[in-house]
Amino acid sequence: MGKAFGAVAGVGAVASLYAMKKSWDSLPSVKAAGFTTLDMSVYNENELVIEKWRGKPIFVLRQNAAMLEKAKQRDGDMDRLIKVGDAYYMVCIGLCTHLGCIPGYYPDEMGFLCACHGGQYDVTANVTKAPPPRGLDIPSFKIEGTKLVLGEEGPEYKKMKESGITL
Repeated sequence: MGKAFGAVAGVGAVASLYAMKKSWDSLPSVKAAGFTTLDMSVYNENELVIEKWRGKPIFVLRQNAAMLEKAKQRDGDMDRLIKVGDAYYMVCIGLCTHLGCIPGYYPDEMGFLCACHGGQYDVTANVTKAPPPRGLDIPSFKIEGTKLVLGEEGPEYKKMKESGITL
């Protein structure tokens, strides 16, 4: 009788632990929301597209020749751009690093303006006018052919992080 009770109690304990583990695991929908794949070949030059990743706006801006020329003139601006194929892209979290507002894009001026406190960014997401303390943050990414996977840390992102370009 004691062995039978012990066996039933052991099976119950294992089943309880299994159920507890399953309830702590992330749901598949939550895991899927952690990664977003962007096909970079569909973006047009000087046209800001706002994607969504983990509930945050992601700015994607394909650079044209004038933008690249301007970025080459400023020290460190080219380091903030992501090269996918033959094109360069500015990909960043679209929240001002000052107070978290969403800056507006002005294609004619090739820059961003945060209306809350007048902060300005150029087309590489670097600060051109304070009060923002740093450029717009770059989300973790990995390049796979012509696709950019947000949420994974590829070698390009790790290099940016190590050099202090992004947090």
